[in-house]
Amino acid sequence: MKSGPVRMADADFAADRRQNDMAGALRDYWAQVRSGDLGAIPAILGIVALVALFTALRPETFLTDRNIANLFTQALPVTILAMGLVFVLLLGEIDLSAGVTSGVCAAVMAKLIVDSGQPWYVAVLGAVVTGIVIGTAIGWLVAVIRIPSFVVTLALFLGLQGITLRLVGEGGTVPVRDDVIVALANKNMPVALGWALAAACAAGYAAVQLWRWRQQHSRGLSVKPLQMVVARVAVVAAALLGGTLLLSQDRAPSPLITLAGIPWGVLLVGVLLIACTFVLGRTPYGRHVYAVGGNAEAARRAGVNVTRIRISVFMIASTLAAIAGIVAASRLNSVTPSSGAGNDLLYAVGAAVIGGTSLFGGRGKARDAVLGGLVIAIIDNGLGLLGTKAYLNFLITGSVLLLAASIDALARRRRSSAGR
Repeated sequence: MKSGPVRMADADFAADRRQNDMAGALRDYWAQVRSGDLGAIPAILGIVALVALFTALRPETFLTDRNIANLFTQALPVTILAMGLVFVLLLGEIDLSAGVTSGVCAAVMAKLIVDSGQPWYVAVLGAVVTGIVIGTAIGWLVAVIRIPSFVVTLALFLGLQGITLRLVGEGGTVPVRDDVIVALANKNMPVALGWALAAACAAGYAAVQLWRWRQQHSRGLSVKPLQMVVARVAVVAAALLGGTLLLSQDRAPSPLITLAGIPWGVLLVGVLLIACTFVLGRTPYGRHVYAVGGNAEAARRAGVNVTRIRISVFMIASTLAAIAGIVAASRLNSVTPSSGAGNDLLYAVGAAVIGGTSLFGGRGKARDAVLGGLVIAIIDNGLGLLGTKAYLNFLITGSVLLLAASIDALARRRRSSAGR
């Protein structure tokens, strides 16, 4: 039986462990980075480097409020598509049909509006249901029939293009003129509403982080220093409020009109990001996804329904692909036979990997899609401002993706050697 002084020493030691100072927390973080746990660091450094590069090359156009708004709008479809692919990649799987799935769903929406005269919400529901059906079929073939996801989704990549062609017609175009759908990627929310939402998100994030720190601290769990939590909250709040300030400026080319406010599509991405982050980080389902991605057999022996998890991630990916297709149709005001069949998938996979999601499964977050989507959009936007030829755009984007995949592979080897 321990004596009183020993118990007091143990308690003091535990208190010291719980209340690590900032220097100790930074040392621990640096040790994680050195062991290969890079997280979003490469994507953030890439964004900073690209912004600095294109600002230096095009100082008069790149950082203007109008171009920043255009950049965010350009990133919308790829970011939403990448967010769905994060779920699939977390299991070490791949969905090569996500891009054309978005095209099929957009075609279904457009045909329901134009040919059947359905209201926008019915058409959107039809597109989302189409995505769910496609994702369920893919998941069933992969999880139950045990066909490799590469083969299944490659077959659907080819087959779904035929469905889009049948719906739209060879050489045809289905216009999208519904005001609500068009506003999604082409209109902005009122400035006052944008500020209210930004302030609410900043306050909500601060409340959640501080409440979580207090709960962990009161239970005697190991916690990060309060200063680090406050610094993280400050950075997120500064990004939200700074972005709102920038997008709230009048960016109309003529003084006769007013063009200000956050695009509605950015709000949609924010809602999806919060929802996906909550699902992956705060629910048993999210923990099961990470468990299956880390070691499917161990997860099965622990009682996780691996088959159901595999089917569900493809359903989520195709559902978000449907939403991406709707946003893309909104941005272009039309649906064509080639919708979603171009480089959308490659950019989306690149965005997820560049953002920090591992191709080997088990590591990644919803935020990776947003960070990687910004990297892809900055490259595309900046090269467009420079007037770079199309072939250089492909070469540069492919090189960035290859670099991100190489960093992922090297980090994985580093984690394995460090026993993580």
